[in-house]
Amino acid sequence: MKKIAWSKGWIVAVLMIALVAAGCSNGGGAGQTADGGGQAASGETKEPKTAGEKVEITLGYYSDGKSDAKMKQLIDAFMEKHPNIKVSPQSAPYGQFFQKLDTQIAAGKAPDVWLSDGVYVMKYAERGAVRDLSEWIAKDLNKDEYYGLDFNKDSSGKYWGVPQGIQVAALYYNKDMFDKAGVAYPTEDWTWEDLKAAAAKLTVDAKGATADQAGFDPANVNQFGLTFFSITEGWFSLLKSYGGGVIDPSGQKSIIQSPGNKAAFEWIVDGMKKGIITDPVDLKSFQSATAVFPSGSAAMRIGIYARVLAANEAGLNYDVTLLPKGPEGKRVSPVIANSWVINQKSSDAEAQAAWEWVKYWATEDDVQKQWAELGEAVPVKKSVAESDVFLKFSDRPSNRQAFLDSLKFAETLDMNAVWEEWVDKFNENALRAFLGEASIDEALAGADKDVQRVLDDFYKK
Repeated sequence: MKKIAWSKGWIVAVLMIALVAAGCSNGGGAGQTADGGGQAASGETKEPKTAGEKVEITLGYYSDGKSDAKMKQLIDAFMEKHPNIKVSPQSAPYGQFFQKLDTQIAAGKAPDVWLSDGVYVMKYAERGAVRDLSEWIAKDLNKDEYYGLDFNKDSSGKYWGVPQGIQVAALYYNKDMFDKAGVAYPTEDWTWEDLKAAAAKLTVDAKGATADQAGFDPANVNQFGLTFFSITEGWFSLLKSYGGGVIDPSGQKSIIQSPGNKAAFEWIVDGMKKGIITDPVDLKSFQSATAVFPSGSAAMRIGIYARVLAANEAGLNYDVTLLPKGPEGKRVSPVIANSWVINQKSSDAEAQAAWEWVKYWATEDDVQKQWAELGEAVPVKKSVAESDVFLKFSDRPSNRQAFLDSLKFAETLDMNAVWEEWVDKFNENALRAFLGEASIDEALAGADKDVQRVLDDFYKK
């Protein structure tokens, strides 16, 4: 695995990239070496020996008001249990937190432990900014008791973070819209073609015609069958379930020009042309891309668990089920494991104290239960996720089990050190196809070329 220093040039590049991972945060609301030496993250960890030492650590996390208050309560409880460890919290809303974090890393002043959006863990790992946690995890955590530990494992088998909460995607559907249209609710046997056929009956234009009727006007849609956007809550699951993808397992080679990707794009573009699926122009008429489903303007959406909050606040009569299967029966649910990582530049004593925090978060049922009660993420510990604390948290959605079942076929978003950059390039080319400005073949060829250039610029230096 290549590791390079976290340079000022990289910080500028990050700040210039549009936020392509809006679906990655949990609703509340990405380390790096800063010495210019390109120091690799150590493969060795020492057993924590903090019991008789006094140590102070900084803990960084992104949050909103409610989650910030709960986090501080948990930090206080941790310090009561570990009187030798003082924790100084640093928090900010999602976007501000990661902008500041990049600057802190470059200056060598990053927190000792911080909450990383799951899509950034490998960026930090491959840039030598965070510690390899493999030995501590093997010693202190029973992997069978947790969801998502392997989502932070690299191709060599090293673990770089411990999940704080999991965002896995499922299919959300508005039951009232289905009932009104006389369409049967989605089932776990659905294929993407089944979804499109149902979506056509649920797409209504300004005159009341549906997309499967003569005279339907795709330019004047009042209700969409499916809202679709971004990597996490849009194209990734289609590409993967059709046998395609973006990056190979090494993280260094584009696999964009594949028959599976072409078939998936044909499905997407056809749905957009017919007005069944929201296209980029449609989304501009909404306050945000995430607002289409909770506003009652779409019958279905691909959504991570955190989208439950907005749907419940809107009072929707909805439920969730598994995402559809591809033509060969493959089913893929995008997943993001927002995770605790430990600063590679922290001293051994600070890193050991930071691990005590991570272990406290992961192993204490009470901590997991208190965080689960916020309703922002799927709990990491199976004993909590599989209990009524999560499954019966509220009446809607009633099928919360679908999120746990989705973890059986969940895949991370081809994350690597330059994830933001290649996603940006992929999106630029995909938009050309979605808007009819380029053929599917042209868009995929352009994406393949641009993404590979991003990969080569980093990995072949």
